Amino acid sequence: MTSDADTLDDAAAVFTSARRRLFGIAYRMLGSTAEAEDVVQETWVRWQTTDRSAVVNPQAFLTTAATRLAINVLQSARSRRETYVGPWLPEPVDTSEDPTLGAERAEALDVAVLVLLERLTPTERAAYVLREAFDYGYPEIARIVGVSPTATRQLVSRARKHLASERRSSVSDAARRDLLAALLAAARAGDVERLERLFAEDVVSRTDSNGRVKQVARVAVVGRSKVARLLTAFSTFWEGVTVEPLELNGDAAMGLVRDGELFATLTVTASDAGLHQAMWQMNPDKLGALRRARAGRAAPGATDGSATPGPSATARS
Repeated sequence: MTSDADTLDDAAAVFTSARRRLFGIAYRMLGSTAEAEDVVQETWVRWQTTDRSAVVNPQAFLTTAATRLAINVLQSARSRRETYVGPWLPEPVDTSEDPTLGAERAEALDVAVLVLLERLTPTERAAYVLREAFDYGYPEIARIVGVSPTATRQLVSRARKHLASERRSSVSDAARRDLLAALLAAARAGDVERLERLFAEDVVSRTDSNGRVKQVARVAVVGRSKVARLLTAFSTFWEGVTVEPLELNGDAAMGLVRDGELFATLTVTASDAGLHQAMWQMNPDKLGALRRARAGRAAPGATDGSATPGPSATARS
């Protein structure tokens, strides 16, 4: 006879095997690790309390539940972001150990694409993420989002066209890291001309602080000269700052550290024409997971799983 504990252990094992994928779907849809973790936990609650004997395909059940929950969160998040102070950027995630964040491909993970995905409807975003990052078939996506396979193809096609019209050709990680280092060195030195040589003509700088940090632009700054002058305007900003290489959202990035604490991250998009976007994450609420991970790595023998909901969290739920 199977005990309730054995049954719950079986349920936890099935859920744990899907957890990384569920987090990857939710994060790509929401751009927030905290909201993605909430979706994953709510999915566990639903799986824990459902009649699992009636579920033919547990993985399909879990994916459907997580995706629909994320759609609901995204719909409410849009109204909340109307009151957001300044540019909104996604919460960065450390992908040094999982470059694809639980997916078949790293698609829809980098910061610039997540910003573009904000312009899609929640259903378009879900369909695009499931297809492009996780390689779900159109019939599967149709069942998950509740539309016909034909409509699903149209959703994905519209999303692809929208992103293709605004995405830039990219450079290698090594070239991106060189550009990041050069940008920060020139900004620290106050070298406007050097910065201008690094930038594409249509370069844009966005800083996400939600109004929490002084001396940062609360609007996107566009144009080679304007961005160069912005980055050299506050010489005191660079006092005591050290720079650390990071891998965020599958791309080379830089962390800015002052008094031993990470206070900003910088990611960029670039092509052969130069740097097109500089994206500065300075909202303390969005740097918490990276700070905890960094502190965990610094402590002898310490580990940190804050960016990845782990099996132990499942067992405690």
